[in-house]
Amino acid sequence: MPQPIVLRSRQDVVALVNRGVIGQTRFAIVLIAIGGTFIDAYDFTSLGIGAIQLRQQFHLSGGELGTITASMAIGALFGALFGGYYVDKVGRLRMFLLDLFFFVISAIGAALAPNYYVLILFRLLMGVGVGLDFPVALSFVAEYTASLGKAKYVNLWAPTWFAATLIGFLVILPFYLAGGGPNLWRWAVGFGAVPALVVLILRYLYMDESPMWAAHQSLEEAARVLRRTYRLDVVVAPDAERPQPLSRSYSLRNYLTIFSPRYRPRTILVGAMSALQSLEYYAAAFYLPVISTVLFGHSLLRAILASLVFNLFGLAAGLWLVFWASTRIGARRLALFGYIGVIGALLAVGLGYGHLPPLAVFLLLGLFLACHAFGQGAQGMTIATLSFPTSIRGAGTGWAQTMTRVGSTVGFYFFPLVREHFGLGTTLLLLAIVPVLGLATTLAIRWEPVGKDVDAEDFAEADKAAAAQ
Repeated sequence: MPQPIVLRSRQDVVALVNRGVIGQTRFAIVLIAIGGTFIDAYDFTSLGIGAIQLRQQFHLSGGELGTITASMAIGALFGALFGGYYVDKVGRLRMFLLDLFFFVISAIGAALAPNYYVLILFRLLMGVGVGLDFPVALSFVAEYTASLGKAKYVNLWAPTWFAATLIGFLVILPFYLAGGGPNLWRWAVGFGAVPALVVLILRYLYMDESPMWAAHQSLEEAARVLRRTYRLDVVVAPDAERPQPLSRSYSLRNYLTIFSPRYRPRTILVGAMSALQSLEYYAAAFYLPVISTVLFGHSLLRAILASLVFNLFGLAAGLWLVFWASTRIGARRLALFGYIGVIGALLAVGLGYGHLPPLAVFLLLGLFLACHAFGQGAQGMTIATLSFPTSIRGAGTGWAQTMTRVGSTVGFYFFPLVREHFGLGTTLLLLAIVPVLGLATTLAIRWEPVGKDVDAEDFAEADKAAAAQ
């Protein structure tokens, strides 16, 4: 008869998860956790589908359209800032359930908005939910999966994002063909409540707390999670350590920890990469339907179909990243390759715009999206998630999301205003400055988190400090 697994310290729980002793990861749980990312992506991009109709219906200037699109990013900035704090303080599971309520309510409210100001209010609320969800989802995945496949599972958010944008365009297509007309944007935004409700129910029924976070509360709670989630026979030794719960000890001062000398280089890298990749994505990829009308004429059907194909580039690159590249190449090198590809694509379009045939511009923008998808677009959050131990992972991912929303806010404003004054070619040429800055930062800071056990390093550092006292 097999003997039960005995837990004597938090390190025992971390070792069980990271070494894969718990057996094969339950992939369905990972998908449910990443499901929030699907909704994040859908809600962020759904308004882009009907941006033309929205602008006509509410008689918006370029600046007002930028304000509506940026309002969600501003809400996400605050959601990420406070979400990172509460993810570490109250746990992953509670935040998992809370953030999806924001999605359901805000999607319905935005779809029914009677005017510009009400729409901004609900987009802000939607952004808060997005900002809350990213830190909790990726923190949970990192603390649920074995070290060998951790980068792969965390990187699942990238193809999930592009799958969501594809489905968004597929969902809106029948509404367009049925005569959705000027209210097409309302159908696109409102449908986001459906997957949000589905994921909320699945999380409530099937998910439990992160085992690593639970181990920082009490070993008894960690044992309960391991028994329920992994079906393990686990007991706590009578002489086991009694850690101080993170829910009691955690404070906003812990945000300062990620800027301590030990973590500062990776924190700077995470912040720069997150802000810059987000700026380049939301300045261009969000407005792909608008770009499609410039390339192929003012036909909404052509814009929808072209945007579908654009996002297939991103989905294919994201799947390649997950199933082959994640653990073989490393996050830092993938980001470097992505920057080089994005710079090349933007320079080619910017310098050749007006001379290149529309199909060549289309393919170059597809290359831009593919390189972004496997490179800095995915690796910004992946590096953030894998760079910090459980005790401060929420703060680290919250910092990354905060900087992501700073970048997306600038990007949302950047494209419509600059394009209005300088045209598409010059705008994309100016945008190439952004990945150049990201490339320089990533070359300067040589940090690779893939394959490192940051929790074990954290425990070793704590033991060393205790021994020195």
